Amino acid sequence: MTKLNLVIYPLVALSLLSCSKKQAVLPPFVPITEPAKVYTFETTPAWSDEFDTDGAPDPNKWGYDVGGGGWGNHELEYYTNTTNNASITNGILSITAKKESMGGMSYTSSRMVSKTPADMLYGRLEVKAKLPSGKGTWPAIWMLPNDYAYGNWPNSGEIDIMEMVGYDPNNVHFSIHDQTNFAGNSKTSTMNIPTAMTDYHIYRADWTPDGIKGYYDDVLVFTFLNDKKGNSATWPFNKPFHILLNLAIGGDWGGAQGVDDTAFPTEMQVDYVHYYKMITN
Repeated sequence: MTKLNLVIYPLVALSLLSCSKKQAVLPPFVPITEPAKVYTFETTPAWSDEFDTDGAPDPNKWGYDVGGGGWGNHELEYYTNTTNNASITNGILSITAKKESMGGMSYTSSRMVSKTPADMLYGRLEVKAKLPSGKGTWPAIWMLPNDYAYGNWPNSGEIDIMEMVGYDPNNVHFSIHDQTNFAGNSKTSTMNIPTAMTDYHIYRADWTPDGIKGYYDDVLVFTFLNDKKGNSATWPFNKPFHILLNLAIGGDWGGAQGVDDTAFPTEMQVDYVHYYKMITN
């Protein structure tokens, strides 16, 4: 009994002494955050066409959308897959629209579709081109999704790097379309390029998980940011896309003020197409 008390009493005393001390103050909790990702682009193209060989465009790099029917915009051309409307001479691709009947349409032209890598998701696309003249023309350099994962247009997205309508010459437009930005409500920026139809200019899109930026001759003209809500209605641009080059005639926008038949033949000329992969730092 006596020995047990000798053990208990010191323990009680030690406990009382410990309780009398002030509780230690810990430093405030600081959450650990990852540094923001910085996106840049490779300096050597992962896919490109310099159009160095005369004749038809390289079939390993380009296919075609063929036919008429208006293409959803009441356009007036019939797209072919021949050198009558898409050909290369002296390092320049010419997409030529002509006043001639084919397939029930009054004009012929070409709509070229890239055979780019299937994983072309994000990156920098740069096209050096000279635009056609003539009221009723509607040239475009643009991108569509490989697979319509979020549904038919516009739900799966569209990136229009360059569009111009002939009745409003030299006003060049960069636009995107998605479920909330389409038709008359699309997100668009416009730049006046006084020599768009007489000189070559560089039309560029920088596409990253943060957003899409458009540049004309390295001047920023367009910004569309990813709202990071994980909603395809406002950001369907997280799937692989491909490139289109075409010259439409007429249509809801291009033909809004009619077509000048004296302008034909007319052509969009392309010096090169470069695609650079994105780098995440």
